[in-house]
Amino acid sequence: MLNALEVFTTVVVGLMVGVEFSVAFVINRILDALPEDSGQLGRAHGGRMLGAVMPVWYIGSLVLVGVWAVAGWSHHGTGMVVTAGVLLILSVIMSVLLLVPINNQGKTWTPENRPADWKEQMNRWDRFHYVRVAVIVAAFALLVAALT
Repeated sequence: MLNALEVFTTVVVGLMVGVEFSVAFVINRILDALPEDSGQLGRAHGGRMLGAVMPVWYIGSLVLVGVWAVAGWSHHGTGMVVTAGVLLILSVIMSVLLLVPINNQGKTWTPENRPADWKEQMNRWDRFHYVRVAVIVAAFALLVAALT
């Protein structure tokens, strides 16, 4: 049963990492290359869509890692699982303090109501997001290593 939990948790976290990596290095680059207001409208829509899903995914991943750490406390690799959990906690804190406030504003913007510095705010969000992606990639790598 513990093996199934380990694999399931690793897959859930890995899929989350894949989505966030894709947003950082693929989707946002595509949106930024679109003409006129299309990119900003796409980012607003993405903020609404992913803003509804990702909190559940982040917290669910953290809960799964916590259960894995407790259930496998005496097993090899628990230190890596606990460290991955700490990194996921850091990613949630970063999200709440740094990324969500910008996202909550950006998802309501239209070409008519966006602030003059909207591009700078999106660039700031992107920079914070790159750091968050690095943190969750590290957490995922630790979970994969803990499987061995």
